[in-house]
Formats: sequence, structure tokens, C-alpha cells
Amino acid sequence: MSINSHLLTVVLASGNKGKLQELQQLLGDRVRVAPARDLGVELPEETGNTFADNASLKAESTFAQTGLISLADDSGLEVDALEGKPGVYSARYSGEGATDESNNAKLLEELAEVPEGLRSARFRSAIALKLDAGSVLVFEGSCEGEIGFEPRGSGGFGYDPLFVLPNGRTMAELDGETKNALSHRGEAMRKAVPVLKEHLDSKVGPS
Repeated sequence: MSINSHLLTVVLASGNKGKLQELQQLLGDRVRVAPARDLGVELPEETGNTFADNASLKAESTFAQTGLISLADDSGLEVDALEGKPGVYSARYSGEGATDESNNAKLLEELAEVPEGLRSARFRSAIALKLDAGSVLVFEGSCEGEIGFEPRGSGGFGYDPLFVLPNGRTMAELDGETKNALSHRGEAMRKAVPVLKEHLDSKVGPS
């Protein structure tokens, strides 16, 4: 591996294909996003109490195993009627072996008696960036909406088909570019990308 390819590879500490595709779109062609599992990385258990805690754990561990710039996202859904749940347990809300479909089904069941107007929710994202042996940098974003009564749309992943934006469309009904402009992860990445690009420019020069 040449020094340039080494510097321009960012390891994503996730096995989620949806996140990989989304982050590659946000970072553009200049940076190659490599899934941690493709490099044999073993991701740590997510034991943090916040999205930022979990993202930092994953970024630190991935950097320790690869020596490459490591980026980790931890994100999830907070529903006001459920006192902020599922929160950091969003990916495993329906228990062991949880899938997007089972998580969405449980969420609809939990909100079955909650009427329109009281189903407010938000997506939150924390992106941790480990550039070198120094400290982890964390960037956060959020997106307000409400939970619909049935899934709509075929795009996105996770709770996207149930998350209704103020414009009346679900996150899963948006194209990738529009979603990135509005989403919690997009907001966090727009904060992280300039820092990452500045770091890369200091190593190999501006593109």
C-alpha cells in the first residue's frame, strides 16, 4: 500500500452497509471509506451511555488495530413519548438478532396508543474521528421529526421509513443527496469533513 493510499483511507468502524454508502457519498471521491471488518477489525462492545461514548470507543479501538484514520458513527432515535427510547439501544431495540423490520415493528407497537401530535422524535448522531495518536474528536448532529403510523419509502435503513420530517415525507422517501442535506448524520459529517480534509492537506497537500 503506498503512502498516499494509506493516508487517504478512512476506516469506518461499522459493518452497516447503509452507513458505509452514506458516508462515502458525504466524503466524496477523495477519501476511500473502508469497512472495518474488511480489515479484520474486531469492534468493541458498545457499553457507553451516550452516542458520543460509543462512537469514541469504536474509533479508538479501530485506530489501535489498524493505525489508519478511523471514523465511527453512533446514532439512533429518541422518541419523546417513550422518554427518549430507544436511544443508544436503537440498533438492538427488539432484542438479540434485531433487524430493521423487527425494531420498526416494536416501535409501532410501543406507540400504538399515542395519537398524532404526540409522536415527536429526533435522530441523533455522534461521529468520532481519530486522526492520529492524539485525542478523539467528536461531532454531533440531530434531526427533528415524528413517528408515523406505518412505514413509507424504500430508501434509507433503520427507522427511516417511520421517521416523518416536517415536510411530510419520511426519511426513506428521500434520495441520498436530500437525505444527507437534512439528516443528523449529514449535519455531524459536515462538521467533521473540514477537519478531516485539513488533516489530509497537511499530509499530502490540497486536492
